[in-house]
Amino acid sequence: QAQLVASGGGLVQAGDSVTLSCDASGRTFAANYGLGWFRQAPGKEREFVAAIKWSGGSAYYADSVKGRFTISRDNAKNTVYLEMNNLRPEDTAVYYCATGPAPLTTTSRARSWSQGTQVTVSS
Repeated sequence: QAQLVASGGGLVQAGDSVTLSCDASGRTFAANYGLGWFRQAPGKEREFVAAIKWSGGSAYYADSVKGRFTISRDNAKNTVYLEMNNLRPEDTAVYYCATGPAPLTTTSRARSWSQGTQVTVSS
């Protein structure tokens, strides 16, 4: 199947906003599959950020990003977005999108990964 392609990272200042995109063109998803965003900071394990079921329904967020990050999907474009607002230095990490059985809230449930996109938040 086609790969997941993550994009949109960069260097920003604290308080800024960034939107990441995960292009899943060329892929089809089972009704019980979801797409999620994970991140990995230097020296830390990869952690869950946000997830959404491809067929619709509730979104899931890590406590650390609730109220600041929003995950959404555009089924017509086969793309999932992560809108990140009020960024903090502790949000600095390499961000990955993934797909797997919903709810995609743990790395163990992921079946495919994108390449990473770096988000660096300066204070």
